[in-house]
Amino acid sequence: MSAHMAIPRPPLVDRLPPVRGRYNAGVRLADQTWFRVGGAAEVVFRPADRDDLAQFLKRKPSDVPVTVIGVGSNLLVRDGGVPGVTIRLGRDFALVEAKDGVIEAGAGALDLNVALAARDAGLAGLEFLRGIPGTVGGGLRMNAGAYGREFKDVLVEAEAVDSAGNVHRVGVAGMDLTYRHSGVPEDWIFTCAWLRGTPDDPAAIQARMNQVSEAREASQPVRSRTGGSTFANPEGARAWELIDRAGCRGLRIGGAMVSEQHCNFLINTGDATAADLETLGETVRRRVKETSGVELRWEIRRIGLAAAEAGQ
Repeated sequence: MSAHMAIPRPPLVDRLPPVRGRYNAGVRLADQTWFRVGGAAEVVFRPADRDDLAQFLKRKPSDVPVTVIGVGSNLLVRDGGVPGVTIRLGRDFALVEAKDGVIEAGAGALDLNVALAARDAGLAGLEFLRGIPGTVGGGLRMNAGAYGREFKDVLVEAEAVDSAGNVHRVGVAGMDLTYRHSGVPEDWIFTCAWLRGTPDDPAAIQARMNQVSEAREASQPVRSRTGGSTFANPEGARAWELIDRAGCRGLRIGGAMVSEQHCNFLINTGDATAADLETLGETVRRRVKETSGVELRWEIRRIGLAAAEAGQ
């Protein structure tokens, strides 16, 4: 063998530390997102528990990037896939328990399940979670909200693990939560949250949850392959109104379309690529900038490589 020939590197999964959870290589992420598009994850890691996650982060090779995903409801995975390790918090992080007026919820718990647990415990104030189709971890990261409330209104404390494997507990005041934004370090992976409710009759809570559900069904394309709200509302304006005013309602690129029902939603009509959806979103942003002077900010999280970057 020539001295100048490169020695093939072992597969990533063979370079990772032993864990109690599971590694899976080459996982198709299109099956994990609501858009149903995107390439594969090089490796997916499902940790057994918080300590398993912390040990992995402490011992993994420093050159291996880490990406965290939830249920993929507000996520666009690019067509070239996601290099490194994609962490997905599974059932062991999805426990929800009510105690002394507080809901303890794992970061992998569905927002809907938190709302249901609060109702069963007679705790009001968390009904808005019925209108957010994500997980607690994603809600903490972006201070998710709906129908006039957001995570910062109910959060007591959160727990996270940083990239060195250190565990942090931080109160709501230390989270620096603003509109669709959390000020905690980007490398923190949330593992748990404590949310406070106020005592109320479960039937009254359910009635309010029904109102949230009905409003969402009436105003959003919930039966479509969509990624939820595409752009954050600019200060003093509504993104959908700016998009409509820019003439983008129903606009199509490839298999991607701006929803006719709610034009702050992008839809995969059946054969869209991630590139179609991202190009459509950027086209909307450009047209809104040209017509109103406002620069829309993506609310959908975009991860991974374009097909060309991945050599596809």
